[in-house]
Amino acid sequence: MSPVALVPIGNVSDKLLQRLEKTIREIFRLPVSLLPLPTDPALAYDPYRNQYNSTLLLSVLLKSKTDRQAKILGVTEYDLFVPVLSYVFGEAQLNGAAAVVSSFRLKPELYGLPAQPALVESRLEKEAVHELGHTFGLIHCNDTRCVMHSSSYAEEIDFKDKSPCSSCLLELLSKELFAAERSPR
Repeated sequence: MSPVALVPIGNVSDKLLQRLEKTIREIFRLPVSLLPLPTDPALAYDPYRNQYNSTLLLSVLLKSKTDRQAKILGVTEYDLFVPVLSYVFGEAQLNGAAAVVSSFRLKPELYGLPAQPALVESRLEKEAVHELGHTFGLIHCNDTRCVMHSSSYAEEIDFKDKSPCSSCLLELLSKELFAAERSPR
């Protein structure tokens, strides 16, 4: 069993997926696998907004999830939204099985700045950990350095650490999946 599965949605580089796999494994101390499923995001596309509804993408991910994964994380370059917001960096089911993150709004060139691929990768790592944290039941944290702190702008992500703060980490370690993975066999 691989508790966390990474699923590329659209064109996502292997290098980026490998970096996310390594980060998630290091932060959550759980096995991570790449699950290159044929995921069709077309039903989530909103032509009026020229964006993809992240909540609908979560439902697509859930349909592709098997019993072998406890959590599934979709990774995309598509521009995501939820109906009440102009855009989101990602979305997750709180205490659920699915999350999705996007690099689209994390790119400095979207805001008229020079491209910085390493910065985009760092931001996406933090967003992936943040959204997976929600699937494990973590809520937004008041500590501005904590990866679970809410971010409305890409620049805010830069100030966060890649890991949860000590309070969020304690909460995470109390979760059943973590206890099961660490119990002696």
